[in-house]
Amino acid sequence: MDSATFVRKWSDSRLRERQGAQEHFIDLCRLLGQPTPAEDDPLGDHYCFERGAEKVGGGDGWADVWRRACFGWEYKGKHKHLGAALRQLQSYALDLENPPYLVVCDMERIVVHTNWTNTVSRKYEFGLNDLYIPENLDDLRAVFQGSNRLKPGEDRHELTAKAARAFGELGRRLQDRGHPPREVAHFLNRLVFCMFAEDAELLPKDLFTRTVRSTTGFPDAAERQLGELFTRMRSGGFFGPDVIKWFNGGLFDDAANIRLEFGDLDLLAKTAGDNDWSEIDPAIFGTLFEQALKATRERPALGAHYTDREKILKIIEPVIVRPLMAEWEALKAQIQELMAQARTAEAQSAALGQEARGLMEAGPEPPEPTGDLLGGVRFDHAAVGGLRAQKRGLELDATGARTKARGLLEAFQNRLAAFRVLDPACGSGNFLYVALHELRDIEQRAVLDAALLGLPAAPLKVSVEQLRGIEIEPYAAELARVTLWIGNLQWLIRRGYRDSLSEPLLAQLDGIENRDALLNPDGSEAEWPPTDVIVGNPPFLGGKRMRESLGDARVEQLFATFKGHVSAEADLVCYWFDKAWREVCAGHAERAGLVATNSIRGGANRRVLDPIADADALWEAWDDEPWVQEGAAVRVSMVGFGSGFIGRRLDGATVERINPDLTASKADLTRAMRLKENAGVAFMGDTKGGAFDVPGDLARTWLQAPLNPNGRPNSDVLKPWRNAMDLTRRPADKWIIDFGSNSSEADASLYEAAFRHALIHIQPQQERKRPEYVEHWWRHTRPRPEMWQAFSGLGRYIHTPRVASHRVFVWTDVRVTPDSATITVGREDDFTFGILHSRFHELWALRLGTWLGVGNDPRYTPSTTFETFPFPEGLTPNVPAADYADDPRATAIAAAAAELNRLREAWLNPPDLVRTEPEVVPGYPDRVLPKDEDAAKVLKARTLTNLYNQRPAWLDMAHRRLDEAVAAAYGWRADLSDEDTLERLFALNQARAAAGR
Repeated sequence: MDSATFVRKWSDSRLRERQGAQEHFIDLCRLLGQPTPAEDDPLGDHYCFERGAEKVGGGDGWADVWRRACFGWEYKGKHKHLGAALRQLQSYALDLENPPYLVVCDMERIVVHTNWTNTVSRKYEFGLNDLYIPENLDDLRAVFQGSNRLKPGEDRHELTAKAARAFGELGRRLQDRGHPPREVAHFLNRLVFCMFAEDAELLPKDLFTRTVRSTTGFPDAAERQLGELFTRMRSGGFFGPDVIKWFNGGLFDDAANIRLEFGDLDLLAKTAGDNDWSEIDPAIFGTLFEQALKATRERPALGAHYTDREKILKIIEPVIVRPLMAEWEALKAQIQELMAQARTAEAQSAALGQEARGLMEAGPEPPEPTGDLLGGVRFDHAAVGGLRAQKRGLELDATGARTKARGLLEAFQNRLAAFRVLDPACGSGNFLYVALHELRDIEQRAVLDAALLGLPAAPLKVSVEQLRGIEIEPYAAELARVTLWIGNLQWLIRRGYRDSLSEPLLAQLDGIENRDALLNPDGSEAEWPPTDVIVGNPPFLGGKRMRESLGDARVEQLFATFKGHVSAEADLVCYWFDKAWREVCAGHAERAGLVATNSIRGGANRRVLDPIADADALWEAWDDEPWVQEGAAVRVSMVGFGSGFIGRRLDGATVERINPDLTASKADLTRAMRLKENAGVAFMGDTKGGAFDVPGDLARTWLQAPLNPNGRPNSDVLKPWRNAMDLTRRPADKWIIDFGSNSSEADASLYEAAFRHALIHIQPQQERKRPEYVEHWWRHTRPRPEMWQAFSGLGRYIHTPRVASHRVFVWTDVRVTPDSATITVGREDDFTFGILHSRFHELWALRLGTWLGVGNDPRYTPSTTFETFPFPEGLTPNVPAADYADDPRATAIAAAAAELNRLREAWLNPPDLVRTEPEVVPGYPDRVLPKDEDAAKVLKARTLTNLYNQRPAWLDMAHRRLDEAVAAAYGWRADLSDEDTLERLFALNQARAAAGR
């Protein structure tokens, strides 16, 4: 029985409780694919109608339906008070052995009350129309099966996590005994599937659990028994007295079995018996994979991690669900019209038939004796014949309309059955699993909708074999198959299609391929199978980590093969975006939806989105979402592109356009140009490339040491050093060894203490790096001579972290070496400091910079954020500060900036808490030190990060004064919206770039 039939029957029913209760329950069993009491328990020992029970406080009662360890069920007539029915049921719940669910029903409403000991009862109510919703049918099946699914305090995620912990422990034990990780993982998958199969009643009841429990004290017997069970599941047959279905599918191949010891068998027996594995979330397999391979150095982006279904749906819904549902809604409207035509024609036909019968039975005497005689009454033969002809025509019209309607439904089902989904980095198969469920839900919705319109229920056509996946890790590819097998079986069983299962129960799933998705073994570009849509979560691996993780040879091959498509500086995920877009352009796919770290919005990564945006093919995006990757929290962007989307949306809101940086503003800031007037001013700091940094105490010891053999002091090669944390927190008193960018090894060796340190701590590191660094191991990797040239003649420079939660700028003494984790600006005037610290520049930097996916902090770069920013006219970086010293705009900004800096410094280093001390030798900035231990404790919390997190009123007002001065310099209102501000800055950028400035 399907939902539409059940709802029609019981909506129209006028039966009283005693007349209809048992038939209602039997129909419900048919709808849910559950056995009736007589089918499951002919003796009525554990499942029956009219179960006698003694009430609490005395007296006898009768539960209308009872199933041991599942439910007690009480019926009432339609519109009766169900609260009274619940109290009646509760009064003899103890004699019903206290089932976990108490259910009351009036044949229009089913109300489920949970009844677990030591839990707060929860109520679930289902009306007739709620039975069209597959999830509600799942919940009712849980009641029939006594499942923990609706138990308060435990859901599928918790069950999955608990089971994963147990299997992680078992996996570690097996590896500790020397079994290879992949063999362990393959074996674990077999065990998990067996537990799922017995709880899903695909294996005989409790067969696996009984087998394990009976052999817990006999490891040899357990090994033989499990091996025999796996053999039977491979081909079907008898296992003892039990008949085993044919599972097939590759999972139960002839791979060697693994021996389990006493403790392993105890753990396995407990895990199997304590959990309802039919409710397990298939994403558990990702967790199991992580646990099983925990001690190995497999590639870091296998995709074998748990990703929440709601996150995956942010890709699956726009790429798969909405377009297909829109197709169905259009077809449903046509079917509705055709069925209305059919019903109209049938009604008219019936009316004509009635009219003809009327003529034949009581028609008037014809004027001439040519009529026929019926029951002594003559009638007009021609008139009746005409009516019959019209009736036949209407019947043909009705049949034709119904046939067309059935054809539209069948065509849509065929469309769904031919719909292919590819995940080219499928990992454990989570995206494909969700896609499969959604495709099946769409088809079931269509069949149910059509049934409500009057079409007969049609068999389902969507299958798990429509899914395609590519995965480089061999076991992860198998893992994806197991995820899909279980996910497919779960859906069919929960939706009431158990009877449609055919053997073998597990399809081969050859569409899940174990290979590299980007490169063939010969280095040529790999091909992807043609598909309708491409979805997935490709590996997150930053451009700078690719060599370390993939090796130089593969990285160089990627660069060569994808040259002209993907920048060599881009993250690995960008290769999937580029290839997916080219598949769409070639007609091999209609649309795609992929996940990337949120750094795809800027820099070299964003270039893969530029051609997609140029083609106006960006249709769906979530620009900055939390995600879990390999157990770590990261920030991601999700992007849908191609054709066939239903509306354009950014972060869930309808927009007119989506820019390559995943914004919807009218000003596409990704087209901002670098300005010549800003060039040669901002630089990344010194990239040391090794352990050249030393603690301040050690540096001071060297500074005070005797002169070296060359007659020179160690101060030649020692400088104070600042990294990003020194700027946002308190300075860590680190120094850096710098032998110079052109020094020879012989020259460096003359500075004995520093060179000895370098030999011990630096040379071994450098020898593991690229050849050009090994050759000059004593030098910094990138000492930035152009930066030091720009600093020539300055006493200080502007300094900011490359990545920070707040875009803060500070003054740094020019004698301090900036680290590569910071950006420097070679200006010492307060005006430039004020411009950079204004709201206008901060907005620009946030939109033009990139983002660090893990901490979601913005990244500042000289090229995209500084060199594109349009300063006020006449006050640009190519103009010496002395030339506009008398400009009132500049002086107002400089005054506000100086005051902001003075106030901040007074808060960071209040005179009553700090003292100033000269360095141990001349030529270095003075040290700022706490006066005592109590002062040190207070100062520890006085950081720029903490200050801007708190943003006290005085700081906010100082910034407002600065913003007002900067707005006046542009000739704008200070209260411009962010969007207006960015549009105006972009217009300035474009005008100056066009003018060659």
